[in-house]
Amino acid sequence: MAMLAVGGSIGTGLLLGSGAAIKIAGPAVVLSYVIGAAIAFTVTMALGEMASAHPAAGSFGVYAELYLNDWAGFVARYGYWFAVVIAVGGELVAAATYMRVWFPHTAPLVWIAVFAILLLLINLRPVKDYGTFEYWFAMVKVITIAAFIVVGASLLLSRRVPAQYNVSGGFFPHGASSPLLAASFALFSFLGLEFVAIASGEAKSPAAVARATRIMFALLSVLYIGATGVLVGVMPWTQAGVAQSPFVTVFRIAGIPAASLLMNIVVLTAALSGANANIFAAGRMLFSLARSGYAPASLGKLTAAGSPHVALSLSAFGILVAVVTQTYAPEGAYLYIIGASLFGGMLAWWITLAAHINFRRRFPADQLAQLPLHAPGGPALSIFGFIALMAAVGSTWLVPETRITVVSGPFYLFMLTIGYFLIRRAKR
Repeated sequence: MAMLAVGGSIGTGLLLGSGAAIKIAGPAVVLSYVIGAAIAFTVTMALGEMASAHPAAGSFGVYAELYLNDWAGFVARYGYWFAVVIAVGGELVAAATYMRVWFPHTAPLVWIAVFAILLLLINLRPVKDYGTFEYWFAMVKVITIAAFIVVGASLLLSRRVPAQYNVSGGFFPHGASSPLLAASFALFSFLGLEFVAIASGEAKSPAAVARATRIMFALLSVLYIGATGVLVGVMPWTQAGVAQSPFVTVFRIAGIPAASLLMNIVVLTAALSGANANIFAAGRMLFSLARSGYAPASLGKLTAAGSPHVALSLSAFGILVAVVTQTYAPEGAYLYIIGASLFGGMLAWWITLAAHINFRRRFPADQLAQLPLHAPGGPALSIFGFIALMAAVGSTWLVPETRITVVSGPFYLFMLTIGYFLIRRAKR
């Protein structure tokens, strides 16, 4: 389960999106990822504690229904579904970007179509096959990023490459507030930590959920903060962007062209793996909604292999978004997709934290003491996370590329609420 969450999280958010974050915050982007890790920690602990008490495929949507109300469960699941299907589009746009290294004259839409068909076929396979696929690709990403950190750190310590932390405007080239402005990109990198809870329904024991939660968060935090620290140390922050992965740029600066090509293969794999994991999560979330009566019953059907094929097909909507954005806004497509999907993911996090506050109030104290995972600070941790998350998401208004997060958020929440009441009325 830990590697499933790691595989779902490590994708373009770090390997490509970090370039946009560096452009906003400069070397201080390291603090952006520290902020992101701190907020993600509150969600991880809240979700892990509830998952160890109530292992369920519906994850935070189920917890929202149990400890808040039906509306919260509906909004959390549909909000998250929206986030991950749009994230599929972001991963595919990024994959098409990486292919420019080898095929600069091939239209990106060609690669989006090829990869989309490949991923849908993989997700129609039995769950066991999918799990094996994601485990090994997650392992490749973890090993590669760990090796990148070691190589980059050795370059800095040996002084083969001059440290870039205080050049071109210093550590805070855009002011002390810039790390908060870039924190939304860091939060986007942590989206996927929920996969542990989504998979908890198939866990052998609550202890397995707790162990997977701890491993997942520790790996993501060390890899993200370590990798960005090396990036801004080796690469001048002014060279960052989303036209190419900053990881590839660092290897070129280090004079290792073969490693640069290898890294491009890895980041391509990461993007496809992330898209694959998001399609998996989206399909299961829509399947859960159908089984709860909040989506058409046909979406709750399974193939003989246990795959929710109808829900997966509808979840491929994210691929259409990728095609549209790549066609009409090819240069800024990736950034706009991040902004549009971020609200849905953060909405699920907000509801998770609110549900955890009530969970601590209502869950029997004697049973709570027996859980294998406890959120330090209890509800106070979730309250802190809720407020910090509001501040980070609110800051997206100040960044033109992610302003769509704040603009689209209230409208999307309003539409979800209307949908909830219409469905509830129809069920009567």
